[in-house]
Amino acid sequence: MTPDHETGATSAPGGPSGGTDRGGALGPTVRPVDPGSVHVLFEPDATRVVLTGEIDAELGPDLLEAAEDALSTTRPVEVDAHLVTFMDSTGVAFLARLASRAPRRIVLIEPPDVVQFLIDTTRISSLLDVRRGGEDASATGTDAAPE
Repeated sequence: MTPDHETGATSAPGGPSGGTDRGGALGPTVRPVDPGSVHVLFEPDATRVVLTGEIDAELGPDLLEAAEDALSTTRPVEVDAHLVTFMDSTGVAFLARLASRAPRRIVLIEPPDVVQFLIDTTRISSLLDVRRGGEDASATGTDAAPE
């Protein structure tokens, strides 16, 4: 699951051709590449899945493997998402898979706004405990006000 950073594949600023995207009427649309990664850490009290960068279809096989690894232990599962910059339905499916198969509730640690929006919109937030900075492990639910 660990990407090989020694492949020799490089990209010049502005894209593989080395040029820059001049954009349209809204100006340049150059966006730095932020490849996604997933790592499973087996800690003494929990299994922690660390997500970083863009969590999308390209990372799908690694996410499936990470889910199997995380669910293979009896420890609680935590998903650290604070370094996620983008997430599509692949990432949402990963969280849903973990939440539906884990014997305990999954703890989602510091999800950025993009992730919080997706889990709220898809209602997966009802299956997860969300821990924000400064909260202890017993904090649950989302920041939404009670209805």
